[in-house]
Amino acid sequence: MQSWGLSDAGCVRTQNQDAMRMETLDRHSMLCVVCDGMGGAKSGNVASSLAIDVFVQEVRRSYKPGMTAEQAGQMLCSAVKLANFTVYDQAQQFDDFRGMGTTLVAAWVEENHAAIVNVGDSRAYLLNQEGVQCVTTDHSLVQLMVQRGELTQEQAKRYPGKNFITRAIGTEPIVECDLFQLELEKGDCILLCTDGLSNLMDDQEILFEVVHGVNKQLCCRRLIDIAKSRGAPDNVTSVLIVV
Repeated sequence: MQSWGLSDAGCVRTQNQDAMRMETLDRHSMLCVVCDGMGGAKSGNVASSLAIDVFVQEVRRSYKPGMTAEQAGQMLCSAVKLANFTVYDQAQQFDDFRGMGTTLVAAWVEENHAAIVNVGDSRAYLLNQEGVQCVTTDHSLVQLMVQRGELTQEQAKRYPGKNFITRAIGTEPIVECDLFQLELEKGDCILLCTDGLSNLMDDQEILFEVVHGVNKQLCCRRLIDIAKSRGAPDNVTSVLIVV
């Protein structure tokens, strides 16, 4: 199992409020996390970095070798709750941090299995020779409108309010995360990314770069370069795990 990651401020913003982390828990398992902070120049990067720090620390504290998939999922959900409480508490204590929050998508991978959690619109994809699957569902206004049949997927990409998310870490005292369990095979890839990438590339383009690209080590660089070639108005982050 291998992983690579890269984050870039993009072409417009001077500050990168995305954050990422890749941690080896033991020789059989890995934890990767991506966050996309929000709340203005003073606090978006604080929210994302604080959420990742607390989330990873809690996973490391709770992790035990040989955990079942169900136990790993519970571990991730508990870490989300603690990260949410910590960011929310900081936001209430300091005026500069008022209203800050962050998305979070994380994957725990152990040999032939993965548990994935998400809050917000940062995504996890499963990619292999058979195709691409967006594992997570965006917690966003446009996704709700798509689900209600008010927008098509193509219309959603151009909708003015596409960046409005309906769930985030730290904006409410309690947050609900989604949990997904995946069975993996040798050669499967998991991509975690912020909307700075997914807003500018469709699923098939991502599939081509991840699965059919020449060098997996350079995949995150290629993805970010494509986003920047299209203007990259937002920060762009991608983390690739290859089983």
